[in-house]
Amino acid sequence: MSEIKFYLVRGTALFGESHYPERRKFVKIVRALNEKQAMEYIYSFFGSKNKIKRHNIKIEEIREINEEEIADRRIKELAKLEKIIV
Repeated sequence: MSEIKFYLVRGTALFGESHYPERRKFVKIVRALNEKQAMEYIYSFFGSKNKIKRHNIKIEEIREINEEEIADRRIKELAKLEKIIV
């Protein structure tokens, strides 16, 4: 079984395509098995939350990061969990 890693994803997305288009930068930390899965998560996240099409999202960088590099306390605490029961 593969280990889940943290990826830092940087890029730009076109918000408000129909009214007042504005290209904004984003930086997001994602938990995934590999870079491809991290990229798919970004596409689905922005598509579902902001209704942005895949061709309007430009990913500039995906890199693996260590737990020490993460600034968000919630993500660090989530990494410590061994299992989640829903």
